[in-house]
Amino acid sequence: MGVFSGIVKRWLGENEGVTAIEFSLLATPFVFIAIGIIELSMMFVANSLLLGAVDDAARAIRTGQVQQASGETSLQAFQNALCQTSGILLDCSQMQYQVQTIDDFSDADMSKPQVDKNGNLIAEPFDPGSSGSVVLIRVVYLYPLMTPMIGQFFSDYPGNKKMLMATVVIENEPYSDSSGG
Repeated sequence: MGVFSGIVKRWLGENEGVTAIEFSLLATPFVFIAIGIIELSMMFVANSLLLGAVDDAARAIRTGQVQQASGETSLQAFQNALCQTSGILLDCSQMQYQVQTIDDFSDADMSKPQVDKNGNLIAEPFDPGSSGSVVLIRVVYLYPLMTPMIGQFFSDYPGNKKMLMATVVIENEPYSDSSGG
């Protein structure tokens, strides 16, 4: 009994390697938290880029640049205006949008948009309106989350994707239509 108790007392009294063991226990959660903070920061930056891109595209519609685009359709002009400022964090080909004329600002539906089971916007006809029209512009981007634990808590759609959305309602400025009106 004396030999065994002596070994146990010596083992409990040793401090060598304690720092390495503590670091190994704390390193894994620290790395996951750090990566999660970086990923959430990138998601918020991507959302900010989306809002800025939608504001720029809405300005192009409001001033009639989209409707009077020369050499391209109004849809192509809108896509170009949207993609110019979307940044490197957003894949412009994955952006989904609704641009439709509404009767009045009070008719704007600001709730979550209608999507199918895969998270794709239900198609609406592209209608940027004319001079004086009230236009609802909604852009949706499914941002892919790469960290598994972050994806479990923040994803809205299958495949660890978070819906980023920007909605703007504008009234087009008075401009002379290309038809002379």
